[in-house]
Amino acid sequence: MFKEEQAVDIDELLAKAKKPSADAMTLHPYYRGKVETTLKCAVRDIDDFAIWYTPGVAAPCRAIEADPDLVYEYTNKWNTVAVISDGTRVLGLGDIGPKAGLPVMEGKALLYKYLGGVDGVAIMLDTKDPDKIIETVLMLQPAFGGVNLEDLSQPKCFRILDTLREKAEIPVWHDDQQGTATVTLAALMNALKLVGKKKEDVRITFVGSGASNVACSRLIFSWGVNPTSCTMVDSKGILGPHRKDLRLRRHEYVDKWRLCQTTNGDLRQGSIPEAMEGADVVIGLSRPGPGTIKPEWVESMNKDAIVFACANPVPEIWPWEAKEAGARVVATGRSDFPNQVNNSLGFPGIFRGTLDVRATTITDEMCFAAAEALAGQIGNKLDEDYILPTMDDWEVFPREAAAVGMKAQEQGVARLAKSYEELFEHATTIIGRSRKLTAMMMDQGFIAEAPEE
Repeated sequence: MFKEEQAVDIDELLAKAKKPSADAMTLHPYYRGKVETTLKCAVRDIDDFAIWYTPGVAAPCRAIEADPDLVYEYTNKWNTVAVISDGTRVLGLGDIGPKAGLPVMEGKALLYKYLGGVDGVAIMLDTKDPDKIIETVLMLQPAFGGVNLEDLSQPKCFRILDTLREKAEIPVWHDDQQGTATVTLAALMNALKLVGKKKEDVRITFVGSGASNVACSRLIFSWGVNPTSCTMVDSKGILGPHRKDLRLRRHEYVDKWRLCQTTNGDLRQGSIPEAMEGADVVIGLSRPGPGTIKPEWVESMNKDAIVFACANPVPEIWPWEAKEAGARVVATGRSDFPNQVNNSLGFPGIFRGTLDVRATTITDEMCFAAAEALAGQIGNKLDEDYILPTMDDWEVFPREAAAVGMKAQEQGVARLAKSYEELFEHATTIIGRSRKLTAMMMDQGFIAEAPEE
């Protein structure tokens, strides 16, 4: 049961939720961006320009021409990820366009650097055409070690990712799909362990059938949960073979129609309340609440129910309401409640490990490895209000990196061979460097102190 002091007044909670937005409107124009280009090579005097630029730079250029793989040794390609979006599905704001989406992608680049030691570059594309997006990403490959797709609307996001994973020579990742799925799976692993239920036996209701929950279902089913025991719900109701609207558009909504045929084995119809009845787990990635999920629907779930209400900024149901209705474990997408399920726990470490073995792709098995490392970081501290580490527990990122790097080698998608110890030590060093560099720049005034008001 939530402590009384946690069950705060709704107006107070909403005011607290609005504060980061108010602060952002002060600090974004104050800093005029979150990341910048800075030097990583020594400039002892102006003569060094002859080494780093012309005429000296011609020598590494010729070396790379003769052996293209040397680009990873002679440039920052090995550690650089493009964060690419068209701004059509930003945060829950929807289609706000590429310029308005840029602050989000800069924020992603900040998290890549601070939590993963990865150099992220925000790139907004002024097109909604999936073929042009695919073509552009493929043309950008020479400059980057990997690509993070972000905030692309569905259903095109599925085709863009699938096509690029097939055609690109560098790893391509869609964080709204793979990142959300990885962290959600880690939370589910620990929640099921806590309540003593087996993955093969549980019934899961997925509230929302967008890119995030479609990817969550794929990873969770691959992990061993039986899809026929699970139900998916979109804005028009439960998915199943009865959904004529999706059958008619099956070539457009390929993934949704596949889920219509593989989930909902008992052929339920209706909406969220019918889908939640008798469920062990509900995973909400849908419309912000409160009230999207009602307490009486939680009451209809099985004993020791698990509720992941991950809509932002307000979860589908308040955590204390879910607890009072019988849920034993409750998670949300917010940092001011226990058990935050946040992509930021996944992508920095996953891409760190991917880059460090120069993997050609990021497989579902690599995501499983990351989820296991993330879940395992809890150790004997596992508790109903502590099923995942927080971003303050920064050692989780090197552990994820090492696990991902080892799995990539095992699957034959890595170009470099390294031991777990080598991967963990390197990730710890480079992530630690990013954190120390930021602290040093703040201490010495190279990053200005934020205004108090």
